[in-house]
Amino acid sequence: MQQIILITDGCSNVGVSPVIGAAHAKAEGIVVNVIGVIDQGELGELGASEIREIAQAGGGMSRIVTSRQLSQTVQMMTRKTVMNTIQQAVGQELKQILGHSRIEELSPDQRSQVVQVIDELGETTSLRVALLIDTSASMKPKLAAVKEAIYDLQLSLQARSGISEMAVFHFPGSPDGREELEMDFGWTKDLANLNKLFYKINMKGTTPTGPALLKVVQFMTGHTAQSGSAGDDDWTDTAHNGKDGMLSDYVV
Repeated sequence: MQQIILITDGCSNVGVSPVIGAAHAKAEGIVVNVIGVIDQGELGELGASEIREIAQAGGGMSRIVTSRQLSQTVQMMTRKTVMNTIQQAVGQELKQILGHSRIEELSPDQRSQVVQVIDELGETTSLRVALLIDTSASMKPKLAAVKEAIYDLQLSLQARSGISEMAVFHFPGSPDGREELEMDFGWTKDLANLNKLFYKINMKGTTPTGPALLKVVQFMTGHTAQSGSAGDDDWTDTAHNGKDGMLSDYVV
């Protein structure tokens, strides 16, 4: 299971629309969540509208928060998106097995067992989270909060029993604007690299959100198509592990 969490505070102003980038991610099976980090009065209606549109196109969630709320929001989004994806997959299988597509349509006993399955899968499903950070000039005073949020998210991922990895990118990637994206570190479970995060960033005013999204999707799909350090078998979609689906080992 893969998702992108985009953290930004303003409107994109370079390259392809980020809505197109998010739609491409969704088509590749990658959920895009968007967090707008703002101070009061800083983000206009245009920026808020774009944030909502990106998340909608990417099949994810959007939130507008202050720097103080960032860490909690990143963790909440990650957990909720995982659970939503699992619930959708379970719903599809329930319809095939029992003729019901919603958990609410089950009897209390059946519902209890299905909820238990969902909770277990939420903890054991393999997960990759790519954080995409806007480092345009207006984000400079917020980078400390971003770094803290990344650290807390990594701790949260480490607490899961399933395989969990995180990659971090920022945009724009170079002072001259030629590089739209830079990878701070690739898929990792190690917190040691965190101290190097954003070490030599040159803040710029441009915000190439769309091109950055497309490049992150390219990285994620290209990586999973090859043999990674965790091994391809470790990242098999839980919903397709057995021919009878994720509920095959449970009596409902």
